[in-house]
Amino acid sequence: MTSLDALLDRLAEPGAFTGATLSRPARPGAEVPQRITADPVLARGRLRVRLRRHFGTRTADEILEPDAARRLLGELLGRSYRQALIHLADGDFQVLAGGKGEPKILRRPATRPDQRLGHDRSKRRSLAPGTPAPFLVALGVQTPDGRVRAERRDKLRQIDRFCELVEHVLPRLPAGPLRVVDFGSGRSYLTFALHHLLTAKHGREVDMLGLDLKADVVRECESLARRIDARGLRFEIGDIAGYEAGPDVDMVVSLHACDTATDAALDRAVRWRAKAILAVPCCQHELNRQLESAPLRPLLRHGLLRDRFAAEVTDAARARLLELVGYDVDVVEIVPLEHTAKNVLLRATPTVRPPAVLGSMAAEYRSFVDVLSVSPALEGMLGDLLPAAARR
Repeated sequence: MTSLDALLDRLAEPGAFTGATLSRPARPGAEVPQRITADPVLARGRLRVRLRRHFGTRTADEILEPDAARRLLGELLGRSYRQALIHLADGDFQVLAGGKGEPKILRRPATRPDQRLGHDRSKRRSLAPGTPAPFLVALGVQTPDGRVRAERRDKLRQIDRFCELVEHVLPRLPAGPLRVVDFGSGRSYLTFALHHLLTAKHGREVDMLGLDLKADVVRECESLARRIDARGLRFEIGDIAGYEAGPDVDMVVSLHACDTATDAALDRAVRWRAKAILAVPCCQHELNRQLESAPLRPLLRHGLLRDRFAAEVTDAARARLLELVGYDVDVVEIVPLEHTAKNVLLRATPTVRPPAVLGSMAAEYRSFVDVLSVSPALEGMLGDLLPAAARR
């Protein structure tokens, strides 16, 4: 049986260690990282480990020698963090610590079989600088020779940041053709960017659908897809809540869905057991209307503060509900989309948790929503899939 020490020893083994995430802090707090990620990097031509501490929307990086990173991760796991996912070239290892005795270790097939060393962000850009991409030229972001139009630099920055975040979930997708559904695709800058990333950069075959309620928008996007020969990309008029794609949807994207339409998209993704979910929630009105808490009246009486608080409560509830139905969830910062100032992306991939861990997380969720007297729409949609302790 593999021990934790044996796993950590492989941090210094060339080509073996491909990444790790520590999560579930033992004592959560504002100054405690919600999670810590570790990745192999090259620094001055030598193998190092980058530790990135995640504090909400803020991160702090530290570059360590492999031996120092090994000691620090060993100290943190169990003492400060209850769970870790360690990626090695020959397998993924989920470590459950914090209880009595040795940590429990579960092995799964490798999702990051290749050690991708990186350090300089410019080397990892998803869209090659100076190289014309047909969709960017057609949308007026680039000139035909690949130069970025000055007035569209912010748009390119948004697109590149989105693609960078998508790159993190690509190792979790199956081999072969990919089925992708984009709910509420809108005018589809990012839909076309995702198609370009998957097909032009990674050489994947796709069956990709953009769904939107507006007929004129769908016609415009269909025309653009034909014009640039975006193979495998199509658009349809349709409502998220009533859409059925059948099984085997690999990735679900929801970047423009307002209010509870985001919840409908997440519900569909979960029931399809999508291998990757990417959602940018906006217009979180539902819980804003429900919030009633005497201790919070000094906050809730101010419209601006109430709106911000309601949005954060909504997204925190969504993240926990996704965790309760079998997903790892990151809440990460993006460049705000053109139609909204919201800058939060929910990024989820499937995982397996022991019943005891799920029970504890479910109880935390129930306490969270009860103290605020709110009933999130996603809870009702996913009700039959949730642990009993999470239900009202």
